Amino acid sequence: MQKSLSEIIALTGGRLHGDGTLLIRDAASLEEAAEGDIAFCAGTGFLKAIGSTAASAVIVPESAVKVLDARSIDTAAPALVIVDNPYLAFAKILTLFRPAVKPSAGIHARAEISDGAVLGKGVYIGPFVYVEDGAVIDDGVTLHASVVIGKNARIGADSTLYAGVVVREECIIGKRVIIHCNAVIGSDGFGFVKDGERYVKIPQVGRVVLGDDVEIGASVTIDRATLGETVIKRGTKLDNLVQVAHNVTIGEDVVLAAQTGIAGSTSIGESSQFGGQVGVGSHIKIGPHTSIGAKSGISRDLPGGAVYSGIPVMPHGKWLRAQALYSRLPELKKRLEVLEKSLHELEKNNNKNPCAQDPLKEEK
Repeated sequence: MQKSLSEIIALTGGRLHGDGTLLIRDAASLEEAAEGDIAFCAGTGFLKAIGSTAASAVIVPESAVKVLDARSIDTAAPALVIVDNPYLAFAKILTLFRPAVKPSAGIHARAEISDGAVLGKGVYIGPFVYVEDGAVIDDGVTLHASVVIGKNARIGADSTLYAGVVVREECIIGKRVIIHCNAVIGSDGFGFVKDGERYVKIPQVGRVVLGDDVEIGASVTIDRATLGETVIKRGTKLDNLVQVAHNVTIGEDVVLAAQTGIAGSTSIGESSQFGGQVGVGSHIKIGPHTSIGAKSGISRDLPGGAVYSGIPVMPHGKWLRAQALYSRLPELKKRLEVLEKSLHELEKNNNKNPCAQDPLKEEK
């Protein structure tokens, strides 16, 4: 496939510095690009690499244009696709040149489908897939090898479940959902009550509901509700190894990075962003448009529209100031010890000579 730069501009928006008839055959990094490739420059820090890349064209942000103008763009340099959001433009170009490969519709001979399951049109079901009684697989769904769909579960149209995914009984998956390898949707919530010295299991009889356009990373676990629903709303993206406990509600367009853990009955507002390894306690409410720094620990409700970091979590600016002091603690400890010693000597001398405490007494 080849596309002219004019066609790429039409796809991505923005403007062109260079020859619109130039043909592009693929996308690549600045370092690995060859003639005929288009590369990606995320910010002004990468501009030096433009001069040495073999790419025929480079996507750059508007913020880089003034810097490039100041250096005067060489006529022999690669053509520039100038956009507001280079990440978004590059994603569109990658999708154009490297479209997802979807297997042809059909059911593998080694798949096992219950007679009571309902299959839509154009589905692909790979080897060793098991679909239980009452499950509904809507049109265009792709189930790769060894996927298990539990009793009365539903998989929405055009969703893709990669190898080893388990969707347990009664759970609902929306349209165009992507679930990566070995994720488990609807495992039992962690609910136990003590009877003397022993733990008794609390039955977990709820379900998980994933909205449309949700993406779930590899080895993510999302627990079913004790009663009711664990809900992840439209457009939310979970990175690998995320744990979502029973009865959690996650709003639309939330992003959770790897190894984040959300305890039971917590709610997270829409358009929030969590860094990796964030831990959230149970029964906590986090407002919309909240950003949490990596490795933070959240043990209280947080209003929306702010940035937090730290253990325990605090406003990000305050956390940065605390971190700046942290590396200086040994030095500050030594200074404090010197000050304490000086103060002790001063008090000792004052006690030996009471008049030294009041200069007027010495004059008398």
